[in-house]
Amino acid sequence: MAKIKKIYACTNCGATSSKWEGKCPSCEEWNTFVEEIVSKPTTQEEKKLAWKGGGGNNKNPKPIALPDIVANNRPRLVTPDGELNRVLGGGIVSGSLVLIGGQPGIGKSTLLLQVALKIPAKILYVSGEESDGQIKMRAERIGGQTSNCFILTETNITKILNHGKEMKPDLMIIDSIQTLASPYIDSTPGSVSQVRECAGELQRFAKEEYIPVFIIGHITKEGSIAGPKLLEHIVDAVLQFEGDRNYTYRILRTIKNRFGSTDEMGIYEMQANGLREVSNPSEILLSQKDEELSGSAVCATMEGMRPMLIETQALVSTAVYGNPQRSATGFDLRRLSMLLAVLEKRCGFQYGQQDVFLNIAGGIKVDDPAIDLAIVSALISSLEDIAIPNDICFAGEVGLSGEIRSVNRIDQRIQEADRLGFKQIFISKYNTKGLDIDRYGIEIITIGKIEELYRVLFE
Repeated sequence: MAKIKKIYACTNCGATSSKWEGKCPSCEEWNTFVEEIVSKPTTQEEKKLAWKGGGGNNKNPKPIALPDIVANNRPRLVTPDGELNRVLGGGIVSGSLVLIGGQPGIGKSTLLLQVALKIPAKILYVSGEESDGQIKMRAERIGGQTSNCFILTETNITKILNHGKEMKPDLMIIDSIQTLASPYIDSTPGSVSQVRECAGELQRFAKEEYIPVFIIGHITKEGSIAGPKLLEHIVDAVLQFEGDRNYTYRILRTIKNRFGSTDEMGIYEMQANGLREVSNPSEILLSQKDEELSGSAVCATMEGMRPMLIETQALVSTAVYGNPQRSATGFDLRRLSMLLAVLEKRCGFQYGQQDVFLNIAGGIKVDDPAIDLAIVSALISSLEDIAIPNDICFAGEVGLSGEIRSVNRIDQRIQEADRLGFKQIFISKYNTKGLDIDRYGIEIITIGKIEELYRVLFE
């Protein structure tokens, strides 16, 4: 019989201790130790079973020379969801392990159930949170019925893997990893040891059977994936499903991807019958207004390989209620403070006694440096109360000396602005090297400093 004992495990790095500690000595994070109940094997059979990892495999791998390894040339499984294909790098890789995290009710289960209902392949959907009747109700609301999707309501990881080996599905979906439990671990489901053990079993299953596995993971109140940090290291791809409850749009970002870029982003719109793909993100990131208003500027930005036009909105007003306020939604507040300092020091604009509010339309977060020029234009426009024409956009990074620096993929940004009907685009004069200006239908205005921007646009 296995002995039961308690240990304390760090949820960030997985380090263990016999007593609770406020600061982890391994990763030096605070308040990450949680209590775990573990069993220590005593008999030889229990030790052998624990060494094999519960279900275990009986294979004995041997070292192989790199030229002798036969590569896995199986094609990617392309889903009907173009946004998901983009985020994954072109489709689902055979034998990959993908983790999707997000807030409760954001649409993680809906997204994967839509994929399971539309993809022309055999799917095993494992749910530890809902009954089969509840899943059928949601499938009917989404509007899809298929005989290729099999539902399994089970939380025992050993039974789940046995069903997977018998069915040999083309894709397995786990909803969610925090509800699974291994019979060889005596702690509760969702604990560090259970999540670590179940994730390891799923990883071995995916690599040995060449079956891709999607895992839904809960997040903590800080926004990180619940459970040990080891979970994010085990999987091949980590996708973050983001969104604001005040908006109907959802954003699927790539945090980690061993088979593609980590800069991609997919956009969905939550509707009554499920999630709709947004193939043209500019339609939601550009506000529709009938008249020109000050403090608004459009930027040509990039998310991975996708060009997008987004609107930046700035409001500058006199601070009459004490200390001036600085607020930014969807943009780094420290970056905004730096841009305000540049405008004061290099250009002479007085923002010291002004309240400054900045907002990125559409409720998304942008970290592309090319948005600097649009933000500076919006700040000057609001301060001077001069409207920027709606057919002008910007793409450029602002340096500490007030210079306009070049940005990458400028040709794709110009093409997107031209496609959406903009008449002018302001870029850095250092971006013109190797750029054929005459082949675009949009007028390209090159500038080198913020002073030039002010003279051309506001004087």
